[in-house]
Amino acid sequence: MQGSGAGRVAVVTGASQGLGYALAEALGRRGWSLVIDGRRADRLESAVERLRQVTTVVGVPGDVADSAHREALAAAARELGPVGLVVNNASTLGASPLPALTEISSDVLRRVFDVNVIAPLALVQTLGLGAGATVVNITSDAGVEAYAGWGGYGASKAALEHASRVLAVEQPDWRVLVVDPGDMRTEMHQDAFPGEDITDRPPPEASVPGLVALIEGQHPSGRYHARSITAEVAS
Repeated sequence: MQGSGAGRVAVVTGASQGLGYALAEALGRRGWSLVIDGRRADRLESAVERLRQVTTVVGVPGDVADSAHREALAAAARELGPVGLVVNNASTLGASPLPALTEISSDVLRRVFDVNVIAPLALVQTLGLGAGATVVNITSDAGVEAYAGWGGYGASKAALEHASRVLAVEQPDWRVLVVDPGDMRTEMHQDAFPGEDITDRPPPEASVPGLVALIEGQHPSGRYHARSITAEVAS
């Protein structure tokens, strides 16, 4: 369990499955102690049981858009030690199938921004990170490209990206990494394409080596593609 993260604490949201779980497992194997969350308590419990085979882990079920839940995450992290890493991975599409901007309801749009923009920033505030901390905000190419149906989700990721750039300027003692993991074979991606076969997409594990390299390397604040970093490491 010893690695570059030995003795450090990471908070990873949306880690009961998919990319969040795959990254949490990789970090745990490298010595990071973990605080993870997920909205479905049964899935989270299962994830925690598996992660306990490799590291110290605390699971806190709940919705990251809920302030009381964020406080619970921070309290759990404080029990383990200073937080050196927060990965804002939890996201929502808002609706499936994806609605056009002329059809998306204000309630759904508000929910998307609550989860994808406000919650990550609020969690960073609640954790009270110290100098040397790393913040990883998971983004998407939908935040920079215009795809029909992806307006709500894409706009939220674009907002998160710009907020991350400002955060990096305001907090020069932190590293603020905006990371696009690429298309993945996940439940959320399947929800974006209901009824379609997405088995041609890589599993989330394909994006993890690049994320770990960014987290444990010396890359400065900025926007990165996880699989491009993976290719750099491999070469």
